Formats: sequence, structure tokens, C-alpha cells
Amino acid sequence: MKDRELSRRHFIGAVSAVSAGIAASGLSPVLGGVTDTKDKLAILGGNPVRKDKQWPRWPYMDEKIVASVEKTVRSRAWCRIEGGANTVASFEKEWAAMLNAKHCVATGAGTQALNTCVEALGIGPGDEVITSPYTDMGTIASILVSRALPVMVDIDRESFQLDPKIVAKRINSNTKAIMPIHIMGQPCDMDSIMALAKKHNLYVIEDACQAHLGEFRGKKLGTIGHAGCFSHQSSKTVSCGEGGSIVGNDDDLMDRCYTVQNHGTSRRGKHETIGSKYRMNELEGAILIAQLVNAKEQWKRRNENAAYLTSKLKNCPGVVPQKLYDGTDSGSFYLYTMGYRKEHFNNVDRSVFLKALAAEGVALSPYIKNGLHKESWIDHILGLKEYRTMYSPARLKQYREELDCPVCDRICGEEMLMLWASGPLLGNQSDMDDVVNAIMKIYENREQLTKIK
Repeated sequence: MKDRELSRRHFIGAVSAVSAGIAASGLSPVLGGVTDTKDKLAILGGNPVRKDKQWPRWPYMDEKIVASVEKTVRSRAWCRIEGGANTVASFEKEWAAMLNAKHCVATGAGTQALNTCVEALGIGPGDEVITSPYTDMGTIASILVSRALPVMVDIDRESFQLDPKIVAKRINSNTKAIMPIHIMGQPCDMDSIMALAKKHNLYVIEDACQAHLGEFRGKKLGTIGHAGCFSHQSSKTVSCGEGGSIVGNDDDLMDRCYTVQNHGTSRRGKHETIGSKYRMNELEGAILIAQLVNAKEQWKRRNENAAYLTSKLKNCPGVVPQKLYDGTDSGSFYLYTMGYRKEHFNNVDRSVFLKALAAEGVALSPYIKNGLHKESWIDHILGLKEYRTMYSPARLKQYREELDCPVCDRICGEEMLMLWASGPLLGNQSDMDDVVNAIMKIYENREQLTKIK
């Protein structure tokens, strides 16, 4: 009862400033008392917290974007090497400026951007790159395409980021780079990552594919390591359907990146190295250059709404917002994520909580089903001739034995709660209150969760 009274006081404080918005929705703040239908969980017949309301749509589209695409289409110059609209070159210039980077090279996808960096840094067969299993397959694919070995290490339970303490244990004579992933769009522990890289003379390729405009210690994400890579796939906060970009300040490295993504052909027109054709097309550039106009304002809104959610949800012990490391100035908030602690919800599984929450009109997701250390690509590459040739049997045996990532397994299987934020986090305060109220309503009436089948 004491715990219930305390949570009730916290909740009253959390929603007092927005009572007008709650009243407009037809609901009163949740104050406990299951006999009142307002306090009965919607999945059991009560009134939902959020009803007949839409989240802001994503990807973002306005008439400026339409006009930019139309202009490019009418130019008939749809490939960047044809001149004409030059939308890709314009995007590269403006995106680099927004990130305070000297250079940008645009590609056809975030995976292509990452692989371009791997190739440009000379990483290949026999080399190892340390990264996280809690990511999109594109991260791993960017290493595999060059026939290097992706060494996956476990993650931190509260930040969901690469754990530097485990990274340190996996560094060996074959390690050439660390590829930290700013998962959900928030910064990794870059102080520790960069210190390890400096100590062991390693490259750092920032997988900032979800982290547009986020900042760490005064630097934009993607500009802290040797190079940073972004995805502009349609769900991302700066998007064009598919697309990617590389940013960096090393003149020589970025020149090599351009050459690699241009099928090995340099800006000087010489065919100099191995490379695929990873060029961004002018139609993608047209969408991006027009979308940058609103990117900063949208980034600011997401950060404000994320901070608001975190300030309110700290009063619910069963839901723990993603930990932000010391030095984090801002995130991208591609996703707003939380850890579910079932011991505060009558020990019911996350799936039950998610069902109850969806019935309240706020649908969250577990995000990644399982870490990439659990997928069959591992068996595939360990059976390939090139991997058996370039890596010793002892190393490949050790590699398989070190694929244990219990924290990642726990987060995937039991704890992750995700609000897709590219659109929803552009909502107003009333939208954010709906998220808080739905979660707190379930927490206040958690004993009802045991009745859900």
C-alpha cells in the first residue's frame, strides 16, 4: 500500500500541469480504485487513455519536398555524375555543414556507407571489427562484405549500448577497428571507446545510422571517430526512402571513401582501387536537400518531448528510460526506449504489459526480436572457404564460444519497450501525456494484469 500511495503522489505531480489536455480526452488522471471504470484497464473493459487520435505521420512530406523532386525529375539529370540539378552534391555540402564536418560522401544506403569506410580503411580478410549484436543486420553486413570478422560483444543493460569493458577484453592482434552503434540515436560511451582506440591504435567507425544531429561533448555524432555513417532510409529522422552518408574530417580518408563508393574511380577520373557503385541518385538528394530545412527544428522537438517523457516516467519504477552517458548533449531520438522491470508489475511478462498498453491506445514494441549473435549467418560464414582460410581453426572455435551475450538476450526477450519516435516524438504535449498516463494507469492497476489471458 505504501508503494501504491507513493506512486499515486508522483503521478499526480506528473500530470497536474496538463490536466486540461487530459480533460479534453474525456479521462481523469488515474488515482487508483479499480471499482471506477476509468481505473479499469481498457483490455478488461475500461476506457482507453488514448482514443481516435493519430500520431504525426512519417516520413515527413511537404510541398517543398514535392517541388524539389519535380524540379529534379524535369531536369532529366537523375544520376549525380550527369550534372544538372546537383542535389546530391548540395546535400553533401549542407549535411557536412550541419554536422560541423569538413566532408560528406553520400551513398545509396547506411549499410553502403559503413562498408565504404571499412574498405577505405583497408580492413579485409583476416581482420576483425568489434561491434554490438544489438543492431540492424546492415552493421554486420558492412563488415562481412569485406570478408572481415564482426566480433560482437555484449551491451549495457541500461543504455543498450556497446559495453566498453567487454570491448577491452575482445581486442587482439587482428582487431583493426571498433564500430560503436549509437543505438536508438543516443550517444555511446564515446569517452571509453575513443580511449580504447587510442591505446590500441584502432580505427573508430561510428555507426550513427540512427543518430542524426545528436551531440556528445560538443561534437555531432559521426564526427568523433575516424568517420561516421548515417542511414537515410524512410524511417530515419532525415530520410529519403533509402540512402546513406559518410562524414569526416580526414581529407585523405574521405577522398578514399569517395573513390570506393564510385566503383573505385577517384574524383580525378582514375580507376584506382576496388569498390562497388554505391552512389546516391539525384532523386534521393532532392528529397534530402528539401528535408534539411526542417531537420533541426524536428530534432529539437524530439529532444524536448523525450526529456518530458523521461521526467515523468522516472516516477514509475517498472519502466526505466534509456540511460544517457555523461557527456551527452542531445540525442536523435529515432526511438524512445525503456527497460521493462516486471517485478514492479506483479511479475507478468512483458507481452502481457504490451497487450494492456496497446488497449489503452499506446502501442509500444519490443524492437529487435533477438541479437544478431543468435542468427544463422554465423554458421554460414564459419563454413565458408575464405573464413576457414584466413582465420585459424582455434580462432573460429573461440569466436563461436564467445558469442554469449546474456544482457542482450535479456533486453530482447524480456525488457525492451520502444516508442518509434521519428513521427510520434513530433507530437504535442498531450500526445506525450497519453504515453505517460497509459503506462501509469497500468502501473496503478497492476494487480489487474494477472486477469489478462
